Amino acid sequence: MDIRKLSDTEQPPMELLLLADPSVLLVSQYLKRGECFVAVVDNEIVGEYVLLPTRPDTVEIVNIAVAEPEQGKGIGKQLVKHAIQNAALQGYKTIEIGTGNSGMSQLALYQKCGFRMTGIDRDFFIRHYSEPIFENGIQVVDMVRLSQDL
Repeated sequence: MDIRKLSDTEQPPMELLLLADPSVLLVSQYLKRGECFVAVVDNEIVGEYVLLPTRPDTVEIVNIAVAEPEQGKGIGKQLVKHAIQNAALQGYKTIEIGTGNSGMSQLALYQKCGFRMTGIDRDFFIRHYSEPIFENGIQVVDMVRLSQDL
């Protein structure tokens, strides 16, 4: 597997981006300000993440997804670790990530990769999404925020 920055001439992998964030509008907005990286296996994009500078010395993984048939193979963990290394190489001091309150596997993955919980943005998904989102049979309401010092 190769992880590389999406070139300016390539179309973003919207199908994957929308797996992690169902809002075409929000995804389009942060793609303009961030950098999209893709995981490629046999010339096929199977995963992605987007790094977005948020404050001085801080960057956030605002979107990360792996194609459903490829999930459970360690690609997500490789993407998170790549994002951490990439952020450190770019000189950031802190990397952040957020996930829905019902994202049990995501919370486990991020903590295994060294992230620590820093807070909860209550009602985030109610405020920012017009349609309810459900995951693991639970409505996604709050954003669990995590970060890591680099």
